[in-house]
Amino acid sequence: MSSSSPSSSIQSGDVPIYTLDNHSVKDPPLPAVASTIHYLRFNQDCTSLAVGTSRGYNLYSLSSALERLDPIHTNSAAEVKSKVRVVERLFSSSLVALVTQDEPRKLKVCHFKKGTYICGCVYNNNTILAVKLNRARVVVCVDNELFIHNIRDMHILHTIKDTPPNPKGLVALSFNCDNCFLAYPGSNTTGEVQLFDAFNLQAKIMIAAHDSPLAALAFNPSGERLATASEKGTVIRVFAVEDGSKLFEFRRGVRRCATIYCMSFSQDSHYLVLSSNTETIHVFRMQDQQQPPHSQAHQALEDTSARRQSQCSTGSGGDESWMGYFSNAVSLGASYLPAQVTDTLNQTRSFATVTVPNATFNLGTAPNTVAIATIARELRLLLASSDGYLYIYNLPGDEGGECILIKQHRIDLSPVHSTSTENLSGDVGLGVERSEPKPIRDDGHAQVHEGGSCSPASLPAVLKVNRPSSHSPPSLDDSPPPTMQRPEI
Repeated sequence: MSSSSPSSSIQSGDVPIYTLDNHSVKDPPLPAVASTIHYLRFNQDCTSLAVGTSRGYNLYSLSSALERLDPIHTNSAAEVKSKVRVVERLFSSSLVALVTQDEPRKLKVCHFKKGTYICGCVYNNNTILAVKLNRARVVVCVDNELFIHNIRDMHILHTIKDTPPNPKGLVALSFNCDNCFLAYPGSNTTGEVQLFDAFNLQAKIMIAAHDSPLAALAFNPSGERLATASEKGTVIRVFAVEDGSKLFEFRRGVRRCATIYCMSFSQDSHYLVLSSNTETIHVFRMQDQQQPPHSQAHQALEDTSARRQSQCSTGSGGDESWMGYFSNAVSLGASYLPAQVTDTLNQTRSFATVTVPNATFNLGTAPNTVAIATIARELRLLLASSDGYLYIYNLPGDEGGECILIKQHRIDLSPVHSTSTENLSGDVGLGVERSEPKPIRDDGHAQVHEGGSCSPASLPAVLKVNRPSSHSPPSLDDSPPPTMQRPEI
């Protein structure tokens, strides 16, 4: 098979190519102008940044971000002709998944280093809301379905049908193929999270994470923990993926609710950073908890009772023993308060904060995206903002506090392409003709691709839980399955 096959596209390497300032290319640098940013995303290991604009997309390397921001790739006029809705890069490889405004129902997979178009999938009558990648799977989210593809040949392995309405495309895929889990809302009225094993293609567990509908989901790099936030945005919880147990609970604020835009773990899973529609970015530090708060209070109460019995039996104590008992009683007062008040007192506040330089969010532009990455052997907080800048901060010491801004880079510049290139053929890549869709037949139980393998029958989107279902299942959609498109060899 030619070099445009999907299997040949997954090659690692982060050597900058097609840089705007690379004078070794044959064509002279094109003039650059500011573009409206519609999509911002750090790749899985936070080594690069993808920026989707009204003119196309740019990829930037973060390895030398303390000194300069090296462009990796800027699309050509033949590659993208309209606003980019989604651009996802697979780690440091040359594989990129694209969704554009002029074809919102089509996923385009291309090899940007070779300038080749690998394949495309058309999701009939469904606008693509989100695309997630790891080294084994590609997950495409539409309003009430999730499609799980094998990344090596893009065949559909599984379809999760009749998911609750998900207009924001809220979905998370673990980056670690050893824990290849998929998380998505199990309800549109409560904060239930459905966990699905995307490798073995089977439902795992349901987690009742919040009372309000979900607003954000994020796996840690190992895929062993899942962070969740609700539409209220006041409480952030971290759960163990294995059994759904709650590990940490953080409080972002008390006085006002917020819309959470982005959550991200650090590569060592010691920190969790989130951005919202407020002017503050919060960083939470995860420290091992020996006992849950209620267990600690119960143990302290037993210790106090044992000391009182010992003092009474020996006839000692006096004023000091009574004062000690009174002090312990005050410290244990929280255990007698209402559960809601006790939970608030036990929630951990943010370890560090950042005041956003420009907190204004305009409809149609990308919300602020944050990450914690290792740059120059130190953890740095990265803020990619729709105001056209990438901000880099130093984290504070063990005492916490305000993060310090140390560098900023412009990221909203796009080259102006000549209109004479608009007559180039192809969807993505150079000189690639638009191909006819591959035939697909449906036997009523599994989707069979000609020349491909059969996908298993779809499982229900939501596992049954003890409480009543919070949504009525939508009617089955009789529309045809996604159509695979490949360039002719």
